Amino acid sequence: MIELAILGVLTDAELHGYELKKRLREVLGPLSSVSFGSLYPALARLEASGAVKAVEAATAPVTTMPMTGSLSGEAAAFRARRRATTGRGPRGKKVYGITDVGHARLCELIADASDDDRAFNVKLAFCRVCPPEDRLALLQRRRRALADRLTETKSQRRAGDRYLRALVEHDTEGIERDIAWLDRLIEAEEDE
Repeated sequence: MIELAILGVLTDAELHGYELKKRLREVLGPLSSVSFGSLYPALARLEASGAVKAVEAATAPVTTMPMTGSLSGEAAAFRARRRATTGRGPRGKKVYGITDVGHARLCELIADASDDDRAFNVKLAFCRVCPPEDRLALLQRRRRALADRLTETKSQRRAGDRYLRALVEHDTEGIERDIAWLDRLIEAEEDE
């Protein structure tokens, strides 16, 4: 799921690792935390597969600097020129951007039905980049899964004491609301 989220976030902007980590937290929610220990290996895998690449950092154009006469001044000028050509930001941070391969991979991950239950919210957040038929298929799969869960939940309604029945009723109402919401999304998608 982290690769799905990374690719999705990079469709909006080219980012360095720290900013990407902050945006992932916004997408995945406050209860999930992506560590740098999982972010950078995922970025390395995506870069190795051609899904992301180091891009030219958005920095001010480098102008020719006059000789300063000091070694530290010349070293700073050299570092500034080098950063401008290595895809690193002003503080030497690697800046990542999504490639055409990455866009295709993102749509492939969104269309993959194997992890819909766990990753549905992230898939929905970025499905705008996919073809309409893939978006519709995602919504319909989720609706079917919830309808099956609703049938199962309703069959449990008769069992247990009043507190257990109250929990089952609460779950049933939540699933029914989600199905109604999905029906509205499906209808809107079909109308486009």
